Amino acid sequence: MQLKYNRQTSLGSSLVKILVKLLLAIVIFVIAIFLIEKINFPSPEKNYDINVTNEIKKL
Repeated sequence: MQLKYNRQTSLGSSLVKILVKLLLAIVIFVIAIFLIEKINFPSPEKNYDINVTNEIKKL
């Protein structure tokens, strides 16, 4: 007859795994932000000039 070997993970071991995953997620997030900033998104070419004086006079 063989005995079952159920070894529970210690609290320190599980905390280390959580910290490593959290650190990895933060690094991926920072790299993603850095890469998104490098992309040159198109900006509007026309500056819109809205005249609101008529609306102010009505009030």
